[in-house]
Amino acid sequence: MKNLLTLFFGLLLLSASFTGTSQENWSLQKCIDYALENNIQLKQQALNTVYSETQVNQAKSDRLPNLNAGISNNFNFGRSITYDNTYKNVNSSQYNGYLSTDVTLWNGLILQNTIKQRSLDLQATIQDLQKAKDDMMLSIAASYLEILFAEELELVSLAQIEVTQQQINRTQQLVDAGSLARGALLEIEAQLAREELQHVNDQNRVQLAYLNMYQFLELPIAESFKIEKPKLIEIRANSSMANSFDVFKNAMNVRPEIKAAQLRVESSRRQLDIAKGYRYPSLSFGANYYNLYNNKYTDFTGTDISFSDQLKNNKRYGMGLTLNIPIFNRYQVKNSISNATLQITDFEYRLQNSRNVLRKDIEQAYTNALAALNRYISSEKAVSSMEEAFRYTEEKFNVGMVNTVEYNQSKNNLTMAQSELLQSRYEYIFRTKILDFYNGVPIEL
Repeated sequence: MKNLLTLFFGLLLLSASFTGTSQENWSLQKCIDYALENNIQLKQQALNTVYSETQVNQAKSDRLPNLNAGISNNFNFGRSITYDNTYKNVNSSQYNGYLSTDVTLWNGLILQNTIKQRSLDLQATIQDLQKAKDDMMLSIAASYLEILFAEELELVSLAQIEVTQQQINRTQQLVDAGSLARGALLEIEAQLAREELQHVNDQNRVQLAYLNMYQFLELPIAESFKIEKPKLIEIRANSSMANSFDVFKNAMNVRPEIKAAQLRVESSRRQLDIAKGYRYPSLSFGANYYNLYNNKYTDFTGTDISFSDQLKNNKRYGMGLTLNIPIFNRYQVKNSISNATLQITDFEYRLQNSRNVLRKDIEQAYTNALAALNRYISSEKAVSSMEEAFRYTEEKFNVGMVNTVEYNQSKNNLTMAQSELLQSRYEYIFRTKILDFYNGVPIEL
């Protein structure tokens, strides 16, 4: 009940926004551009790209030396030895300071392979972001076409109301003249009531279609707009479509989900190289500097040693090479290599699955487009026949040769045929746009 009330008030606000403000017309491209710039999910996806860039930068920085410094202050109490080799109670304060640095010279190419892996991961996240944008563009296009379809349905139902209203006027004259019974007029008026109800439903469908569009765009209802009505393609019996096999073959080279899966396979191979790198020795260079100052240090004469002299006398330097040779590490390296090998297989399966999903989507879009084309051709013939049949029935009804039941049936058949024609038309347009999109062609109407 709560959801129904929410929907009711949403439609009420949407209807008020349609009638109470001067609205701007938005093209499909403007809707897409707005969504790409403002959609929260896309912004979140873009953060993954920034994170991956940071990971690449860190991997490159790991090749550099580090530099650390430290300082400490200790207070000493009690007996300590002096220069004359005796002990006495001395309370002192001592400051210690150091600088240290080290750099990896070689570690089995782990650093180099880590840079390659994270660069591949970055490229994969960029493709993920593009896939999210592509999905958003398709959703916006579907919503845009749904609005166009709903508005045309509304025009069809409005046209039917006008025809029925004209027929009511003619029937009223015939009833007043005594040529028809009043029951015929009542049945036509009932037909008008049904058509007015259908028109209200079609209006609601338009408003819901706009509401869906606003929600895709993260746009408040108060900032509503009307869409532009583009000149759509003419559909003919010999309309050509790209072959699904050719579309799939081309999509394999351009679709971001395939590129992302391929990049992750390569990334997993670099992970295997990293795991193998831990079998080899690593060589690093290190250096350090150390110094201290104690406020109670004296020379052999008992004279306090100055701060500068202590720094000169107490400094120590060190540098050296460290060679770390792995001998046995509880099979960690062996198991890491096994896990990395399994990960390669897993990502290869994911790549194959992405290809299969893409092929199925393209085949489905192609089959649906072909079916919609056939339905459109049949519906076009049906509408032509129904229009002729309705004109004939209307002429007979006007002279009393058919009753209102037959008249209403003929009129309803025409309305259904017109609705089916519109539905198949927009279905065909959307499916062919999907095929074009998979083929690398931007979405345009």
